Amino acid sequence: MKVYGDSNSGNCLKVKWVCDHLALPYQWIETDTRKGETRTPQFLKMNGAGQVPTVAFDDGRTLAQSNAIIRYLARDSALVPRDAFTAAKMDEWLFWEQYSHEPYIAVCRFLLVYLGKDASELDPDKVKRGYAALDRMEQHLSASRFFAGEAVSLADVSLLAYTRVAHEGGFDLGKYASVRRWIGEVEVSLGLPPAR
Repeated sequence: MKVYGDSNSGNCLKVKWVCDHLALPYQWIETDTRKGETRTPQFLKMNGAGQVPTVAFDDGRTLAQSNAIIRYLARDSALVPRDAFTAAKMDEWLFWEQYSHEPYIAVCRFLLVYLGKDASELDPDKVKRGYAALDRMEQHLSASRFFAGEAVSLADVSLLAYTRVAHEGGFDLGKYASVRRWIGEVEVSLGLPPAR
């Protein structure tokens, strides 16, 4: 399969991490969204939304949206809890990540790192909501080692992508001891070097 992704995107890295962790064969096709590479007729034929990550399978089918992709790729692996309710709790966190986490923490990071904005230019509501997401994560992780069950699941993979680099978006992880502990454990579990 071919994975079209931007290495600067946490959403794309989720797919890479799952493929690497599960030793799935794939070809990574670096795709720069800022150069319009997702707006070509060829790319839009694969994914009409013009977004990465997009996976093109050998049989011609394609799949988009990071959490849908990792859910499909890991469907028979230990990254998806066997217990149906625990798997549903994992899905709950996957949906929450895209709605209540990524739009704030990832967007602030994009503005600072890739658009060169100053922290003073960030939308205060986005910053507030980003900290609200980190607060919720800290509360959960203060009582649980991982997000769904007793082992790393896709919920952890998904939430790790932008949380481990939240500081690049101006978020101070200093008061989030449980989140910091969790980041380290999931990075080790996935064989990732520590975030810089």
